[in-house]
Amino acid sequence: MIPLLAIAAWSGTGKTTLLKQLIPVLCQRGIRPGLIKHTHHNMDVDKPGKDSYELRKAGAAQTLVASKQRWALMTETPEEEELDLVFLASRMDASKLDLILVEGFKHEEIAKIVLFREDAGHQPEELVIDQHVIAVASDVSLSVDVPLLDINDVEGIADFVVRWMRML
Repeated sequence: MIPLLAIAAWSGTGKTTLLKQLIPVLCQRGIRPGLIKHTHHNMDVDKPGKDSYELRKAGAAQTLVASKQRWALMTETPEEEELDLVFLASRMDASKLDLILVEGFKHEEIAKIVLFREDAGHQPEELVIDQHVIAVASDVSLSVDVPLLDINDVEGIADFVVRWMRML
């Protein structure tokens, strides 16, 4: 199984911002990252009026859209209440990935780097640091029992991720 590493934090802390900076740095280091992003919104990756959208809306349980540049598989899951992260990860092509970064899914029992920003509206004592948290990335000094990373030092965070992967 491909290692899973979640970037977990409250909304507005900068998960997506960090991942947008971290992914290219990991790529430069020869790591092939994948990404699973959790959203609470009713999302759609297709556009009304497109053939694929209309065919999916006609009742196809799965729709695969493919071009020379990329392909995407959409699966309808109206009866499923909870997303199964392990199942989602198993849908990814292990031959093309070294690591799956996970945005969200903070309650899953997988390795996590928890983010904290002083101006994001929460207090340090609200941080949940359980046995799955391998580090905290923050913009202020915190007293934690796991490695403390500088949230603004993407190179340092990448160094930590590479070291963590080597220990697996």
